[in-house]
Amino acid sequence: MKATQKLHDAGQSLWIDDITREMLDSGTLLKYIDELSVTGLTSNPTIFDKAVSKSDKYDDAIRRLMKSGYAGEALFFELALEDLSRAADLFLAVHKRTATVDGWVSLEVSPLLAYDTKATIAEAKRLYNRAAKPNLFIKIPGTKEGLPAIEEAIFSGVTVNVTLLFSASDYLAASDAYMKGLERRIAVGLDPDVRSVASVFISRWDKAVMDKVPDPLRDKLGIAVAKQAYRSYREVLASDRWQRLESLGARPQRLLFASTSTKDPKAPDTMYVNGLAAPNTVNTMPDETLLAFADHGTVGSFLAPDGGDCDKVLAEYSSARIDPEALGRQLQVEGAKSFVKSWQDLLASIEAKSKALK
Repeated sequence: MKATQKLHDAGQSLWIDDITREMLDSGTLLKYIDELSVTGLTSNPTIFDKAVSKSDKYDDAIRRLMKSGYAGEALFFELALEDLSRAADLFLAVHKRTATVDGWVSLEVSPLLAYDTKATIAEAKRLYNRAAKPNLFIKIPGTKEGLPAIEEAIFSGVTVNVTLLFSASDYLAASDAYMKGLERRIAVGLDPDVRSVASVFISRWDKAVMDKVPDPLRDKLGIAVAKQAYRSYREVLASDRWQRLESLGARPQRLLFASTSTKDPKAPDTMYVNGLAAPNTVNTMPDETLLAFADHGTVGSFLAPDGGDCDKVLAEYSSARIDPEALGRQLQVEGAKSFVKSWQDLLASIEAKSKALK
């Protein structure tokens, strides 16, 4: 039995962090579903930029959309919705079989809106209604300005993948926004079953401190942060506040481990999959990591509900003059800037491709 199947059977969902028209046309995504236990998909601007700029698979669609008057960002969203709609259909059987717990795909609002609450709310609603797919998440960043947008989106019935979370405190803020949205729905008699995931980024922690800590601390920070977030996740699910919501029909906002490809060439390529097994969570990974895990990954012990050794490890980093709290804030700011850069690169690729195809 492949390691991917073992992890799936243990209760963790494996999602692919990739989407291209080639994956859809060639049957690669379907193969991942059938053979590697993949049950969902995430996407981001960098993924689409590479897909559009380095392939001719989108050329006919771009020509067609240009003839209909689309350009720039609007043209991109049409391309993305076409791909993600096809992917959503492939995962629909999983979605139904798991009673809507799994089988999701994700589309991101423009990263340019990360610090604009009203614009994020409007765009999340527009994209959700435009897609009209029961298993599509709208990705909203968990920035200070994004949190009220998450609450409002959930209240409006928009399913949300909260992105750009880096710490347990980030996760708790996203969870609070989710529960506020559900509580508002209950207060006005609406169904509280509006699904969400909260995506905590892992590998960027270790990349940020790789050359700043002694070798014994190398590549341990990301998993320690993940363990701390998992402890907070379990505490939220055990809280009176959540128990009340669940008794009224709400369903958990699942914790998702994102950015799980290994950045250190000296470290195992499946480090953030082997080390983050936990039931009722999600691990989303690029296809290289997925294939590596299927080939030689291992499923070890599950994350401890109490966080295991996370406090001890984080204290060791503090002793090495790494402030995890400050670094988490820095990583979120840098992550937002990185997404904006990727978005600008994507729009430049769309413009270049459009000009070339005129």
